[in-house]
Amino acid sequence: MMLITNATVVTWGTPNQVLTDHALYISDGIIRAVGNTSELVTKYPAEERLDARGQLVMPGSICAHTHFYGAYARGMAIPGAPPKDFPEILQRLWWTLDKALDADSVRASALVCLVDAIKHGTTTLFDHHASPNFIDGSLDVIAQAVEQAGVRAVLCYEVSDRDGIEKADAGLTENIRFINKMRQHPRVRGMIGLHASMTLSDETFIRLLNARADNGHDDPIHIHVAEHEADQDDSLRKYGKRVVHRLAEYELLGGGNIAAHCVHIDQSELELLVQTGMTITHQPRSNMNNAVGAMPLDMMMRAGAFACLGNDGFSNAMWEEWKAAYFLHKVTSRDPRSANGADIAQMATRNNALLASLFFGDNVGWIGVGAAADLIFVDYHPFTPFTADNIAWHVVFGFESSMVTTTIVDGRVLMRDRQLLTLDEAEIARAALALAPGVWERYQHYAAIAPNG
Repeated sequence: MMLITNATVVTWGTPNQVLTDHALYISDGIIRAVGNTSELVTKYPAEERLDARGQLVMPGSICAHTHFYGAYARGMAIPGAPPKDFPEILQRLWWTLDKALDADSVRASALVCLVDAIKHGTTTLFDHHASPNFIDGSLDVIAQAVEQAGVRAVLCYEVSDRDGIEKADAGLTENIRFINKMRQHPRVRGMIGLHASMTLSDETFIRLLNARADNGHDDPIHIHVAEHEADQDDSLRKYGKRVVHRLAEYELLGGGNIAAHCVHIDQSELELLVQTGMTITHQPRSNMNNAVGAMPLDMMMRAGAFACLGNDGFSNAMWEEWKAAYFLHKVTSRDPRSANGADIAQMATRNNALLASLFFGDNVGWIGVGAAADLIFVDYHPFTPFTADNIAWHVVFGFESSMVTTTIVDGRVLMRDRQLLTLDEAEIARAALALAPGVWERYQHYAAIAPNG
């Protein structure tokens, strides 16, 4: 039990509220009371107190699409001339690096990303994993790191035909096994990861449908959709239909399913995604880095799409994704009205919370009585009015990730006054660094024999 006092509470509820000089009473990981500090101190005089000292207290950030396994790409040189487009980036970086990962490096990749998440106030993450030379049990290794860190996560393994049918089947088996194992876990859940239409045959989709049917559950999927034109070109050439229509043929659209990116979809595909309630995730920093273009965000929002915000393996400082989305669409459209701040806030807060609620219940991502105590303290001192109506623009133009001082998940303090309590950052970095030469050496080996390598 804990009483947080002297807080300026940002609820991110419906409607959003900013409550000054407030307190939160927490027990069993749930917010049981919200009220004026003096009132709750009187009501709960004996409870342990955590003084917010006037800081903002907000729900923790949620990341709707990430890749822990990409951690070892930081600072790594790709052999040869720089990749000229996204298909070459996949071939020469990601589909080579993932082969270099073993159990130890998968664990280290997850842990360094989780340190980053806690420091930056990201408390729930949807991870999409790949390690084709370490498939069986790979999700357990990541789950153990998540449990050690204390955050929430929804994990999946990336099924793909690119390394052969046997590994595609192994990935599917790993997903189903892990989903069943974690159905009742309070902070870790599973879903079925799929790479993209361009690396998935009809036969693999059929095996996926059969596996879901045999398992007796309509388990949700997490797939990349039209991140680059190559995905659409492949689908049209091989199957005579665009990617989203191909997924619809196999009944892979619908609420709880995640379509990451959707940069190169057309109007008919957008209408189908909206009609089925599919989750679309936007990763603007990654899209800029890979030069794949910008999703039609404003068209999506006008159409009523369920759009969420992820980071695609970039740092877990989610306010940086707010800023990237806000600016990217303005420069690509040359229209300062594009990517309205309120729309960015809707994606990052309410929509991300609704996505998380499908896995953890509807008490995640907001502050109020009955909500999960997934909270962050933010040391932000506005010098202009700070209201429920203008907070999105404070985030874009004023917030910095270094302002997060305390992170709490399920009522447990994971970082207090910028001191990590569940993870040893220095030891995790040391262990990850010790593994890096071996990972990079294996990467070089696979790069030398890879197509276009």
